[in-house]
Parts: sequence; structure tokens; C-alpha cells
Amino acid sequence: MTDLATPPFSLTEQERSLLPSDADIEFYAGHGWYLTKKLFTDDEIDELAAASERYYGGERDRTLPVRPPKLAYWDPTKGDVQRHNDYVHYEHDAIARLLRKPLIGAVAAALARCDEIRVFQSTLIYKPPIVAEPTNLVPWHFDKHYWSTSSSERMLTAFIPFHDCAEEMGTITMVDGSHRWRETGRDDSVTRHFAQRDPGDLERALAQNAAYNNAGVVKIPMIIPKGHMSFHHCRTYHGSDTNRSPRPRRAVSLHLQDGENAYRLFELGTGELLAYNHDVLVRRLPDGRPDYSDPDFCPVIWRGGATGNGDPNQALEGGHASLRLGSAAS
Repeated sequence: MTDLATPPFSLTEQERSLLPSDADIEFYAGHGWYLTKKLFTDDEIDELAAASERYYGGERDRTLPVRPPKLAYWDPTKGDVQRHNDYVHYEHDAIARLLRKPLIGAVAAALARCDEIRVFQSTLIYKPPIVAEPTNLVPWHFDKHYWSTSSSERMLTAFIPFHDCAEEMGTITMVDGSHRWRETGRDDSVTRHFAQRDPGDLERALAQNAAYNNAGVVKIPMIIPKGHMSFHHCRTYHGSDTNRSPRPRRAVSLHLQDGENAYRLFELGTGELLAYNHDVLVRRLPDGRPDYSDPDFCPVIWRGGATGNGDPNQALEGGHASLRLGSAAS
């Protein structure tokens, strides 16, 4: 994206106070999710919401050079269903500038315990206030299944609502500690997006994996005030309920990768190689593999640890964040 300069990888003192503390980082390691302090101002969130409206109205700074085979891309012909639009960080500069805020990358680097954070994917989401709309229900899944061509186990996602987001709106809900589970087994179906699978099958898979790990299924709805966001580990089971409120639930899922993540071959049972959407878009490495560090599609948003001075050897710092749990946490 030639017109978006790489921001300086530094934080103000006020931003440094918003980083997760050591205790928060340990909490994330144990539970697989984390609720942040207020990382966006109200004005920044309002700007995101306004930019998303322009995006839905057809505004683009550029479009994808080719259309990947599994692209999520709502348009008005699809009607009043739950909208998912991938690659908004590539197509729309106003959205991209806010999603590439260094503070978001610094928080992600602290949680993932790494020195570099790159965008992996971004999905603009709009959940209409229609209780009976079947697409509003997002069944239980974890993201790493869809990212099987990625080598890293430290990838994570920031869920960024454009408003106060509570249970009534069908907020994202985590299965506490599920990122630490061992799977009962693996078949090719887990690499298919949840929209292509039976929700009952995914519910059974969650229960079976919990039983296999002698664990209970503890569901924690994320109660997220405006300007705050949740993070979850790439192996944390999550989903969301329908929107029972009188207004749409609007958000971005910002998927992030650590600097060591790279493409790897992943063979399905048929012998066919699994492909991610990036694989037809990003540049190629000298050995022919897709380059998951291509700055056009996977820009760096943080480098140098989480201290704001570019020194990856300094200890991570930050104030203690208040961890607000939904009603299920009790």
C-alpha cells in the first residue's frame, strides 16, 4: 500500500500506561483471551464507523488484484444478512490507518511475547438486529484451523467493536482456557470455514474436545466498552449469539501474526495442498512459497518489543488492565 507510510514504532507515555501488565500477560497465557483498556478514543471509533459506512457505500482506495477462492465479501445483493468483508485494511486507507495504530500492535506483541506484529487479515463485520437471522449465529470454532498453512502458534485476533458491545448484541464469546486443549483428532473438515459446516457438528466437536481434556466448557461473553477491544489466541474456541438489540453490531476482527510466522505446506487427506486466500495475492519468496510478510497485504504494525523505544531486549511494561467478565464468568 504505497500511500500508507509505515508509522514510527513508538508509544507516548500515556499509551505505555495502556499496555498489559505482567499479570495481564500471564492471564492471557492461562485463559486464552484478554480485555484491553481504552486503546481508541471515541473520535477514532466514530471515524472507523463512518469509514465503514463509506466502504459499504462502495468507496475503495484500491481493490484486490484477483479474487481469492474463499473470500468473504458481502455486497448489497446478498441482503440483510451478517456481513463479512475481508481485506478492508488493503482496500480502504481510512480504515487501515486506524487498524495499524502502533498501540494495538504493541499490546499484541506483549500478549504473544514477540518482537514484531504484522497484520494477517482484517474482516469488517456487521450483524443486523434481526433475532431470527440464521447467519447471525457464529458457531464454536478456533481460527488456527483456517490458518493451517501458517507456521506460528502465537497468532491472535483483536475484536474491535464500534460501540459498547454487550451480550444482547451477540458479542464475541470465549471458551475459557480452550487454547490449551489437545484435540481428540483432526480431519479435513476443520479447515473449512464455520459458515460451510453444520453448527451442530461444531457444538459436538467442542464438547468432545472438552471431555477429552477433562475440562468444562466455560463460556465468557466479552463485555466491551467503546474504544476497548478483546484479544484471543488462535486456538481459543469462540463464537457469538444472535443480535437481540435494536441496532446493528458493528466491528472489525483484526487477525495478527508474529514476525516469525511463515507459509508452510499443509496437505489434506486427499493429497491436495490446503490454500489460504493470501496464497494467490502475496508476493513469492525465492523458493516459491507465498510470502506472509508481503507489506502490501501483511504490513508490520509493531516492531521492537512493547516498550515503545525499539529495544526488543527491554522488559515489557504497562499498567494493570481491569478485566471485565461477562455474566457467564460467575
